[in-house]
Amino acid sequence: MMDFIKYQHVERIGSDEVDGLLVGECYVFPKIDGTNGSVWWDDGIHAGSRNRELSEDEDNAGFLAAVLKNESLHTLTKNNKGKIFYGEFLVPHTLRTYRDEAWRQFYVFDVYDVGTGRYQYYNEYVGDCENAGVTYIPLLEKVTNPTEDHLQMLVMRNRYLLQDGAGSGEGIVIKRYDFVNQWGYTKWGKIVRNEFKEENAKVFGVPDVVMQPIEAKIIAAFMTPGRLAKIKEKMREEGPLTSQRIPELFNRTWHDLITEEIWNILKKFKRATIDFGKLNQFCVQRVKELTPELFG
Repeated sequence: MMDFIKYQHVERIGSDEVDGLLVGECYVFPKIDGTNGSVWWDDGIHAGSRNRELSEDEDNAGFLAAVLKNESLHTLTKNNKGKIFYGEFLVPHTLRTYRDEAWRQFYVFDVYDVGTGRYQYYNEYVGDCENAGVTYIPLLEKVTNPTEDHLQMLVMRNRYLLQDGAGSGEGIVIKRYDFVNQWGYTKWGKIVRNEFKEENAKVFGVPDVVMQPIEAKIIAAFMTPGRLAKIKEKMREEGPLTSQRIPELFNRTWHDLITEEIWNILKKFKRATIDFGKLNQFCVQRVKELTPELFG
């Protein structure tokens, strides 16, 4: 029996986790804004969210229901036993300018071979997907030794699945299939468009926060409108986001910030003394600023 295997976290370019990733042959893909999913075959088709295997009683945005009636996914997984197909199930989150026909479809972006313990190269799984009639996220560019300036140009070039005139997509994902980081792990990198804008404060008019306490600077840098919007959308998938759920929103926002960003916070604010009590207070204040509809 094949166990559920959680998909790896994709790190921001610039993080120590992906130091050295850009030295070599890199594959750059569009990043789309849905919910993470996986499918595999083990005496029948199975599906997972980012963190768990799904069941009919515990689905994720209707993903399992969509998988069970998708004959192409049945064919793909049955013909590729021992492999896990990871992808994005496109349901509304922050970015809502995708074409109408793009919604509620599953887009494969990685295939993990359990037997070999590695991710397949792009050209290894594309044929399997095409033969089964399953959509996969296409390669945006293959580039050797890319600079960050070049990658930022590709961020703006990403218009995959978007409506005409809707601008650029969420961002890009960068893979080097032979890359292992300094701790021995395979890791991919990402650049997300909104975060890139927020890092360039003077260009895009983000207020100067130089005189703020270190805790306020951390919240300004990492508790972005895009991050909070994703947390709120996940909560809405579980039920209406009412004022009664404000404590849950505070807790989930704080948990997301610390578990996802603590390493990047420590890297960005080297040798800083952080009062986590104050940091939590600024986090709560930021949530209130960005969700006035819950505090009217």
